[in-house]
Amino acid sequence: MKRLLLELLTWWQGATIGTRFYTWRFGERVGEDEFGNVYYRVRGGKIDPALGFNRRWVIYNGNSEASTIPPGWHGWMHHRVDEPPSAQSYVAREWQKPHRPNMTGTPGAYHPPGSLLANRPRPKADGDYEAWTPGG
Repeated sequence: MKRLLLELLTWWQGATIGTRFYTWRFGERVGEDEFGNVYYRVRGGKIDPALGFNRRWVIYNGNSEASTIPPGWHGWMHHRVDEPPSAQSYVAREWQKPHRPNMTGTPGAYHPPGSLLANRPRPKADGDYEAWTPGG
């Protein structure tokens, strides 16, 4: 019952009922990435007359977080390449780093030195700051 309510009322917990129905009715599975995200396109790769290109979408494994799409699939999703990584032997380029999730808003987020949220003491003022005074 809880899963049904989540699919009806939330979009960030994965695919909604509408997305699942659309995928079942019109979707063609293209592949899956190492994170369990499943990629689809319109059956047969038909061109959508309203868009001028074929529709492509992803059903996320877990929360809907766009930063979990690896570089190869990102290129396919944004129509930069025609062949999905599952249909070719995709090799990441030497300048492409391994995927790291977006940690913003989580305990693992980066806090620069001096941030009030950092888990270290704030550095003491070293005397080079001079306060502004009006007319001075």
